Amino acid sequence: MKWINRNDSEANYEDRRGKGRGKRNAAVGGLGVIVIAVIALLLGQNPFQAVEMVNNIAPGESTEVVDPSRLNENEELKVFTLGVFNSANDVWDEIFRTQMEQNYQRPTLVTFTDETVSECGGASAAVGPFYCPADQKMYIDLNFFHQLRSEFGARGDLAMAYVTAHEVGHHVQKLLGIIDQMNQYKGRISEADYNKLNVKLELQADFLAGVWVYHAQQLNIIQLEPGDLESAISATTAVGDDTIQKKSMGYTVPDSFTHGTSAQRTYWFRKGMESGDIRQGDTFNDPTLR
Repeated sequence: MKWINRNDSEANYEDRRGKGRGKRNAAVGGLGVIVIAVIALLLGQNPFQAVEMVNNIAPGESTEVVDPSRLNENEELKVFTLGVFNSANDVWDEIFRTQMEQNYQRPTLVTFTDETVSECGGASAAVGPFYCPADQKMYIDLNFFHQLRSEFGARGDLAMAYVTAHEVGHHVQKLLGIIDQMNQYKGRISEADYNKLNVKLELQADFLAGVWVYHAQQLNIIQLEPGDLESAISATTAVGDDTIQKKSMGYTVPDSFTHGTSAQRTYWFRKGMESGDIRQGDTFNDPTLR
């Protein structure tokens, strides 16, 4: 992926790298090590599941501790991620203005080291990248991209860009009221039925990530190079619920799927990337997903 016009603005960026919490009397909630390992494999945490997971991290009393040696950790990944984040916001600002006649409100990107706090609760690196609708911020420990490469086998710039664009897609869903509508069903329908809705939410975010790729090219922000599509697909394939469950358990439990299969995630990302038409991303009314 080649940058043609990268936006390096830090106007909507909060850098917490190297800044942690010195904890006293802190307690860790009921998530076991195995569960956390599986969670770490989930790309593009859905906002509600992420809230539940990170709220199990009880911060206790704390004071900020700064590690000067880590303040600029993963600087190249920070620059790249900020560029993708800004370009995604530039794309959505254009789409909201020209196609929806609405004003786009930009979220904030937060990079952190190991753990931090959000309005959705404590955030651990084990949770992976996630968007918090309560404060409209995207959180990421940049070390995740090393895991993406080594543990997922997803290499290349577009694989990393997909992660960021997916989370910005959740912010778009928040602005359009989709996340708030989803939240109304929490606790009112069965877990299996809610999981099905959650799959549609995540697949739509995949579609919106693809829409970013399409329009970022049209706006001369990026230029795709040979191997980029394969790079992105390696990520969408690796993070399908079926792939993750087979890897972690040796079998799948479809009723527990929350993000969609590898084939579904790849399909919706490619659909957004090839069409660039937000009208084609209504996963909630797609007959193939019922």
